[in-house]
Amino acid sequence: MRFDPWNPDFVAHPYRVYEELRRDAPVSYFEPTGQWLISRHADVNALLRDRRLGRSYLHVATHEEFGREPEPEFQEPFWRVINAGMLDVEPPVHTRLRRLVSKAFTPRMVESLRPRVRAIAGGLVEAYVERGGGDLIAEVAEPLPVTVIAEMLGIPEADRPLLRPWSADICGMYELNPTPEAQHTAVRAASEFAGYLATLARERRRDPGDDLISALAQIDELTEDELVGTCVLLLNAGHEATVNVTGNGWWSLFRNPAELARLREDRSLLPTAVEELMRWDTPLQMFERWVLEDIEVHGVRIPRGTEVALLFGSANRDGTVFEDPDRLDVGRADNPHISFGAGIHFCLGAPLARIELIESFGALLDRTAKLELRREPEWKPGYVIRGLHSLELSATA
Repeated sequence: MRFDPWNPDFVAHPYRVYEELRRDAPVSYFEPTGQWLISRHADVNALLRDRRLGRSYLHVATHEEFGREPEPEFQEPFWRVINAGMLDVEPPVHTRLRRLVSKAFTPRMVESLRPRVRAIAGGLVEAYVERGGGDLIAEVAEPLPVTVIAEMLGIPEADRPLLRPWSADICGMYELNPTPEAQHTAVRAASEFAGYLATLARERRRDPGDDLISALAQIDELTEDELVGTCVLLLNAGHEATVNVTGNGWWSLFRNPAELARLREDRSLLPTAVEELMRWDTPLQMFERWVLEDIEVHGVRIPRGTEVALLFGSANRDGTVFEDPDRLDVGRADNPHISFGAGIHFCLGAPLARIELIESFGALLDRTAKLELRREPEWKPGYVIRGLHSLELSATA
């Protein structure tokens, strides 16, 4: 098998190919997407921090200067939303936006959410166990982070079912060479999501509550587009990864029953187990950067105007960094995985994601005597954001 992000077999089992890339071609050009694949941990880690690369190039050049076609006109509503959030912009805009939003994600603020996260996770798991199980992703993994971030932002409870479909549709644009249908779906979702949030922000500006949208709406230096883009990012990033770490993580444990038994016996392993599950089968397999100045990696010149594809899934299995990297070890202490990124774009919500994951895994272990797989799950077709369609389990108290 070779690197083929549209091949279901590769999406399901990419790690042997990654091993070959790290050994034989740590820097390789992938013609179908016009990207340079970077597969070793040291290189991925370094390039994430290298300011000669960026999530965008529009702060230093036009599309024409980079030899790129502007986005099709129909995509304008999508990019207006995305480019107003901090993920796809660079300093000084990124610095300003991150400073404004990071006040809500200080360690003390995030830790204060733990009792509420624990209560939500406990309630979801209790209902799940009472039903004897079901689809863990739809019934536990998705509602938990959506509820947490929606409560932080102040999204009315009746509107929360809208959030996950919008988020999933928007994320379709981040796949490699998305189909025309996926592009139009992402544009529609971004437009609907932005319109909803703009209306809510105007209401909160007039009549603020004790929530993040209200707080952001009072900040004069934040434009409405920036407020909307920031909230879309927080909602998307605030649950997409957590949902997929939960699904991928439990599937990993079922494939490694001795490690699941070890975790059942010793709950103190939960923090290291969560880090290891993120490393062993990370939901974000690839993160892209534009080359703003010529760089050289392992003697290969990568010119300005091209794009690098940083293979997180490969970096997290690099044997020069992780001892016995293909072995799942829920007690792994030395674990410098890069599933949350690195550098200025390091995931702002990482501390909250860790709390959500520890509490949800803990609740399932505490409230079940037995969890059994009903059928082997199937992977969604997406490669960049990689997760399961569903995870059907039987649960016994």
